[in-house]
Amino acid sequence: MKILVVSQYFWPENFRINDLVKEWVDRGHDVTVLTGKPNYPGGQVFPAFKRDPASFNRYEGAKVYRVPMLARAQGSIRLMLNYLSFVIGGCLWGPWLLRGQRADVIFVFEPSPITVGIPAILLGKLKQAPVVLWVLDLWPETLAAVGVVRSPRMLRLVGLLVSFIYNRCALVLGQSRGFLDSIARYCRDRSKIRYFPSWAENLFLQDDGAKAPEVPEATNTFTIVFAGNIGEAQGFPAILDAAELLRSNESVRWLIVGDGRRFDWVKAEVAKRKLEDRVLLPGRFPVERMPSFYAHADALIASLKPDPTFSMTIPGKVQSYLLAGKPILGMLDGEGAAAIETAGAGLVCPAGNAVALAKAIEQMAAMSPEERNAMGTRGRLFAEREFDRNRLMDRLLSFFAEVHGKSRPQGSSE
Repeated sequence: MKILVVSQYFWPENFRINDLVKEWVDRGHDVTVLTGKPNYPGGQVFPAFKRDPASFNRYEGAKVYRVPMLARAQGSIRLMLNYLSFVIGGCLWGPWLLRGQRADVIFVFEPSPITVGIPAILLGKLKQAPVVLWVLDLWPETLAAVGVVRSPRMLRLVGLLVSFIYNRCALVLGQSRGFLDSIARYCRDRSKIRYFPSWAENLFLQDDGAKAPEVPEATNTFTIVFAGNIGEAQGFPAILDAAELLRSNESVRWLIVGDGRRFDWVKAEVAKRKLEDRVLLPGRFPVERMPSFYAHADALIASLKPDPTFSMTIPGKVQSYLLAGKPILGMLDGEGAAAIETAGAGLVCPAGNAVALAKAIEQMAAMSPEERNAMGTRGRLFAEREFDRNRLMDRLLSFFAEVHGKSRPQGSSE
């Protein structure tokens, strides 16, 4: 099958779409990727790409085409321009770069923004190929939840755009069951909506115990590891409040691995609160390095700020944490909390509740290693059962087979 991927983000940026593309190539499919210039999460184009762009034109056997795009840089206005520039680049340069190439299906990876669907729909029309959209971030709800857009009028306009995109896709996939009703508000044909969750890369099955040398060894210490995007949605004010509440507990150490738009704020707050000896910020590392940081962890933390939209989300790191076989501290609501509790993989408290998080940390730290190991084992078994990578890969390809052969997604006037 000829699969065309449209994604604003792609290798060398760390996203699950990289794993999908490699899997499809390994299974014998012909994969082409239309994407932008790598600049996430730091906001600047990666130096290695700037030095030699041609070396990033293929990935694991897939052809990669990159359209002109403005880097994210800093600030909300620049971020909106970044989103808009990919739409313009994808619509103007995409058809030219992909001229003469057939596609059996177009797959859209949408962790945000939803606007990535616009060039995909245009290409679907031009190539008479069905478009399958994987929704990992709900618009317009997320825009309101993080405060990027506050105007009800603007949110309604974004809703119309979302409806335009959903109704021109052959299938719309939601990353959690909680997403499906929200998607249905904008997609008139509910039969096109399917549940398709994230999975954990197999590298998180590593049990060799090799620890990241960037982190100093510590004895008699309960180390809590956060790994991933450091953004508005992750509820870092409450995490730092919990760290401050536990200041007198000298055995608790925090390791925050990653980068993002709130990294500088977190770093400044750690210094302001004089928590440098308790909260370590080693920075961003490739996903392949994450198991070495997990090896330092007595517990892994997943958090989201309190908001009804985020309660419908299972953060992608939860699947990775579960498969890693480490106990989980969850400061989140809804779907993510339910996954951890159902698995029996850790302790959960309400999103944004620093006091409850501090109590959960003390409770877990007081457990025996055997009790915590049992939590981790239950989590891994749950992940292998519910988020099995091979089974999910098969399911996604079955969706492609379902829409393959259709002339084009049938749009209708709004």
